[in-house]
Amino acid sequence: MAALMPYKDFVNTITSDNGKEFANHEYIAESLGTDYFFADPYCSWQRGSNENYNGLLRQYVPKKTDLDDFTDEQIAEIQDKLNRRPRKRLDFEEPNELFNQKVAFVT
Repeated sequence: MAALMPYKDFVNTITSDNGKEFANHEYIAESLGTDYFFADPYCSWQRGSNENYNGLLRQYVPKKTDLDDFTDEQIAEIQDKLNRRPRKRLDFEEPNELFNQKVAFVT
């Protein structure tokens, strides 16, 4: 949640699965001033963009890999690579460019 606080004005909703890591969802929703939804079990299509991102992440982090085995610098490098990767869904724009444009336009 702390990572989203600087961008809370841009967070419209959050949708997650039903994992125990989201037990604090009420606090997160209240802090960000947003609605929080849960996908139905075994309905990954309800979180389509998340599932797509997970597929891209698997190119760098194999399934069942413990993220604690990565340094913060390694995670930041992977994050940067993924956010600089053009996406068909975004008319082959880079997600970080579009996000930065939106943030700069509003602020």
